[in-house]
Amino acid sequence: MSRNESSFSEAGEARSERSGKKERAGGREKAAPDKRERILRAAIKVFARKGFYATRVSEIAKAAGVADGTIYLYFKNKDDVLVSIFEDRISKLLEFLRAEVARDNGIEDKLRRIIELQLGLLEGQRDLAEVITVNLRQSSRLLKQYGAPLFIEYLEILAGVITEGQKSGALRGDLHPRILARSLWGALDGVAMTWALGNAEPGGLKKAASQLASVFLDGVRARP
Repeated sequence: MSRNESSFSEAGEARSERSGKKERAGGREKAAPDKRERILRAAIKVFARKGFYATRVSEIAKAAGVADGTIYLYFKNKDDVLVSIFEDRISKLLEFLRAEVARDNGIEDKLRRIIELQLGLLEGQRDLAEVITVNLRQSSRLLKQYGAPLFIEYLEILAGVITEGQKSGALRGDLHPRILARSLWGALDGVAMTWALGNAEPGGLKKAASQLASVFLDGVRARP
């Protein structure tokens, strides 16, 4: 597992450090900065086990080992916890994708690496995969309000790589970059969701990534 992949499980820690820094107000010190991340990790487990709507804030607090009121030091409500999981983890994924795209590799290598990276980051994190692919869909309002900007940014990264490949002649020029980007996202999302809800075979996502990359590249590669 690469350094990027191993650090994805700590995706929210840097943000937690900023959001939860110890502040002094009236001589009192707020909760330790790692509590926010601990709450998010506990919420991932509880959401995956019970579902978003059936989960109570008190259950998240219990799983995190904090008092119920501590949740509200970091989050407005249960919805905010779910949104924060999505934003923290997807923001880190986007950071990794931008780094990969910036590398001076061939277009096919970039696309293959994007596919392998996205699925590889979820390998061994079944609960997180289920929360991102299933639980967030339970609230279309949250998905539209908070997921849309990050989703658009993700599609733009993919479309940019595809456009680059079309300009170089490596990829077919008769296909719309954004349609291809959405198609690739849909395939990745579907693979992750079925893996999370199924038997979650060890190494299953990495194997799926290799096969998906081959099928996608065979379809978009420029013909002689």
